[in-house]
Amino acid sequence: KLKHPDAWIRFEHGELSREGFLDEFFADGRSFDHAAFESMIRDGYAFLPGIERLLAELAATQRAGAALSVHALSNYPEWYVWIEDKLRLSRFLEWSFVSCQVGLRKPDPKLYEHVLRTLDAAPEDCLFVDDRQKNLDPAAALGMRTHLFQDADHLREALVAEGILPAPTV
Repeated sequence: KLKHPDAWIRFEHGELSREGFLDEFFADGRSFDHAAFESMIRDGYAFLPGIERLLAELAATQRAGAALSVHALSNYPEWYVWIEDKLRLSRFLEWSFVSCQVGLRKPDPKLYEHVLRTLDAAPEDCLFVDDRQKNLDPAAALGMRTHLFQDADHLREALVAEGILPAPTV
């Protein structure tokens, strides 16, 4: 209850600037060290175990000629550029659908419709991966295949089962 009730959502939608968000962060308007807060956020970005390797496998599969494209569909504000600066995710995916750029957030069904229109893709040709079931449900309702993210190993198994990655050779 200390945080402003809708500042983060407006920041993710691109309706609030970084400075505006920081000014409204606390509901009571208290001051705090903005630079230290942002530094803590920036320093906290890291790959989950096994994800960088899995993304590299997907990128190699794509380079090998597979009909595959990987896109970020993220509820996030302009700070996503810090993730890019630190982790260089663009080696593996396109930052195509970040909420601060498109003005829509998961689980709004309009976002998934926007994705399909932008990619000119049939829903059944898309696999949407997310760590929250409430974000998967609207995608599934449109006909997208979905996977509830638990960890890199389970995701790799799902990607093999979907025919996106080759089965491991023994």
